Amino acid sequence: MFVLELTYTAPVERVDPLLPAHIEWLDAQYAAGVFIASGRKNPRDGGVILAVGGDRERIEKIVAADPFTAEGVCAYRITEFYATKTADELAPFREQLPS
Repeated sequence: MFVLELTYTAPVERVDPLLPAHIEWLDAQYAAGVFIASGRKNPRDGGVILAVGGDRERIEKIVAADPFTAEGVCAYRITEFYATKTADELAPFREQLPS
């Protein structure tokens, strides 16, 4: 599982016009089963996405396709972790630690 933390590198006035394209990109990743949760940070200086499936290289390619990335208004921090314990609703995403 991955935590994708977005931090805006441009004023919100440059981010807002890109929101429709960013939301379309989010929707495509939800439909593909890659994203399982997302939202704005508070204060509004970026956002957070929980992503599953695939390896880091795949996640990096997905992040590179975000209109926010393409337009240079945010930077991503990608953190991979093993979701060994989850709420029951997230049980399909539980992972075992590697041997």
